[in-house]
Amino acid sequence: MVKLNKIYTRTGDDGTTGLVDGSRIAKSAALMEAIGDADEANSAIGVALRGGLPDPVAGELATIQNDLFDLGADLATSPHIDGALRIVPRQVERLETAIDALNADLPPLTSFILPGGEAAALHLARAIVRRAERAAVAAGEAVSPAALAYLNRLSDYMFVAGRWVNQKSGSDVLWLPGASR
Repeated sequence: MVKLNKIYTRTGDDGTTGLVDGSRIAKSAALMEAIGDADEANSAIGVALRGGLPDPVAGELATIQNDLFDLGADLATSPHIDGALRIVPRQVERLETAIDALNADLPPLTSFILPGGEAAALHLARAIVRRAERAAVAAGEAVSPAALAYLNRLSDYMFVAGRWVNQKSGSDVLWLPGASR
């Protein structure tokens, strides 16, 4: 259980932050970029949910928001610490099942799509998740394989969920190559 009585500690005033094991790293480290990007993705998902997304997407996104806190704990804990809160393969598999269910209702892609329509906030969240994945890859061995798989699958889920929402409200916004020449 988390209990925070005091929000500021002044321990980060030197540009470092604490990890679960008590060690400190630079706030500019790739690992901290990944943690921050996962937090930003979670916030973007919260904004998308304020838009009144339909189920099953809204329900899955609520679960994903919780998963992203698990991911943050995983990233903030050395892979050498046993018994820590970690992303597990079952969470990745749940995303795959959700992707397959949504994708079954969609026509095949015939063009790249633009990040717009009713699902614009989901597409923004997808782009942030992809940035979190790049930062996690840059952090190297400090990141568990399951955490990397989760981020990779989450960007896929956000793409398919965006397409699904746009189909329910009209259609995807298609890229028209060279249309503005």
